[in-house]
Amino acid sequence: QVQLVESGGGLVQPGGSLRLSCAASGFIFSSYAMNWYRQAPGKERELVAAVTSDSGSTKYADSVKGRFTISRDNAKNTVYLQMNSLKPEDTAVYYCNCRVRGRSEWGQGTQVTVSS
Repeated sequence: QVQLVESGGGLVQPGGSLRLSCAASGFIFSSYAMNWYRQAPGKERELVAAVTSDSGSTKYADSVKGRFTISRDNAKNTVYLQMNSLKPEDTAVYYCNCRVRGRSEWGQGTQVTVSS
């Protein structure tokens, strides 16, 4: 079955950086677009970044453009989210996501807290 396992979250000061990873298994990773979502307390889950299967195209939420970079390594079945210049409003649980065989699949999430 599809498994998505996020890692790399933690506590960071404003202006700092973190790199999230999502290890995927159970499907042909190189054939599917991958997404990062986040959900802050009391807010709806929102799309942060997306990358096509061949890394040919990426898109970002306006709130993270110029600060976050999504990338993938199809040889390692892993998608990354490099987060720079972090702000307190980036605090959220970050989820890896893909849609495989018509079903939306999610990881367990990793907490990112930006605070001094």
